[in-house]
Amino acid sequence: MPSSTSSSDLRPAALIALIVTSLLMGGWEAYWRSEGSIPSYRNSDGLWAMQRRRIDHGDGDKTTLTGSSRVFFDTQLDVWEKESGERPIQLALEGTSPVSVMESLAEDPDFTGTLIVGVAPNLFFSGFEYRGSAFKQYPFESPAHWLGQRISMLAEPYLAFYHPDYSLFTVIKRQAFPARAGVEFDADVRRLATYSRDRAARMYSKVEEDEAYAEIAKQIWAQNFVPIDERSEEELKGMLENRNKQIERAVTATAKLEERGIEVIFVRNPSEGHYAISEPMYNPRAETWDVLIEKTGALGIHWMDHEELQGFWLPEWSHMSGSEGDRYTRALYHVVQRERAKRQDNSGE
Repeated sequence: MPSSTSSSDLRPAALIALIVTSLLMGGWEAYWRSEGSIPSYRNSDGLWAMQRRRIDHGDGDKTTLTGSSRVFFDTQLDVWEKESGERPIQLALEGTSPVSVMESLAEDPDFTGTLIVGVAPNLFFSGFEYRGSAFKQYPFESPAHWLGQRISMLAEPYLAFYHPDYSLFTVIKRQAFPARAGVEFDADVRRLATYSRDRAARMYSKVEEDEAYAEIAKQIWAQNFVPIDERSEEELKGMLENRNKQIERAVTATAKLEERGIEVIFVRNPSEGHYAISEPMYNPRAETWDVLIEKTGALGIHWMDHEELQGFWLPEWSHMSGSEGDRYTRALYHVVQRERAKRQDNSGE
């Protein structure tokens, strides 16, 4: 007997599967919207690559921002554009030192703008690159990655659940299941921001409005912290050697950029709480920031040196809330312009 199945026999099954899938997705979407989630572009390696390529495709003369996550939250592109008339290119990456970006731009003849570099001490002076994969995707992006990024971006502005923090297995992983004796897992960073198509970021409202949610972020930032006096001499020696290496990398990149007439400006954004303890403990200003500015000769804007950059609300110790980011960006822009003018006046004497 023939064992083939006609297409008409499959249609009801396909229709049922489509209905069930739509209902499940609709339920998942409704749940996360009820939890306060809103649609946002995903801050993927592909999205970073798209912004990096703007420099190669005619926007190389623009002000470009790089650094770690504080640059995202603390430098609002809308406000900077309103104050300056120019919308910067956002090349910051969370949890990632910007030194590799500096080196890349130093070798890129298409870049002729101004480079503003955020310095988060424990990342910048360690060279840690949590999102280092983005640096590889930019020059070697495959057709599949290129197409996948653009297909994904068709859905991202409309689906509240389409965020890595809400994927099923991620949600299951963070449930309070009994752990085996002696087995511990680090908590993953929760959602903190919403992003636009050009990677303009704003703090996710739940971080501002839900104290318990902000407390989770604080606990994650502080996990695995080891006081410096509990480190071995060998560890401390390695850290110091690495710190010096990162400073020299930045010095070399800055020199190459300045040789081509590119202004480099380093910015140290505010931090508090746990970071007010860990950052000066491992990377004292006199041994890191001050050395970086002296050796590069670049303009350095440190929040502790300017009253206008102090007193802002950081809900989870490290990043500005949305409205505070607006105020801070406005203040930062004018501090930068003032300090640039001072340097020009002094150089003309």
